[in-house]
Amino acid sequence: MKRYLKSALLILFGLVVAFPLFSLTYYTMVRTSTPQFCASCHEIRPAYDSWKTSTHVNNDKGFVADCMDCHLPAPHDTWDFFYAKTMHGLKDVAMHFAGGEYDRAEQREKAYAAFKNDQCMKCHRNLLYIPNKRGAMLAHRTVVYPRPGYEKRCVDCHRNLVHVDRNVYGYRENQPPYRGLGL
Repeated sequence: MKRYLKSALLILFGLVVAFPLFSLTYYTMVRTSTPQFCASCHEIRPAYDSWKTSTHVNNDKGFVADCMDCHLPAPHDTWDFFYAKTMHGLKDVAMHFAGGEYDRAEQREKAYAAFKNDQCMKCHRNLLYIPNKRGAMLAHRTVVYPRPGYEKRCVDCHRNLVHVDRNVYGYRENQPPYRGLGL
C-alpha cells in the first residue's frame, strides 16, 4: 500500500510540476526560435531585413532557412542547441542593455568566424552531385573531403549570400539540364 502511495505521489508531482515546467520550456524555445522574434531586437532588424531578400528565403524550392538553421547547431543535438541558443540570447540581451554602439560589420565578422561547415551541410547535403556544374562539384569536394592543411569553410566562398543589403529580392531558379539545347 505504501509503495502504491509513493508511486501515485510521484506521478501526481510529475503531472502538477514537471509536465507544466517542461511544456513552458518547450513553448519558450519554440516561440523564441522564429526569425520574427530575432527581428524584435532593433540591432538585429537589418540582418532580418537582408535575410528576407536572400535566396535562403526566396527560392524555387519554397524552402526557408531561418536564423536557427545557420546560427545554431542542429536541434537534434538537444544539449548543444539549448546551450548555444541560451548563450546567444544572453549575449544579445546583455549587448542590448549594456549599451555601446552595435557594430553590425564587427558582429557579422564574429558570426562568420564561428560558422562551421556542418551548419551549412544540414541543408546542403548533396554538394557532390550538381548536374552541369563540374567546377562547383569539384570545389565542394575539396571542402567535404579536405586534404590535411587545406581545410576550407563554406563561408570562405559563399560569404555574401544572405546578409547583404539589397533593393530587390534575390531569387534563383533551378535551370533544367536541357536548357540552351534547343529542346
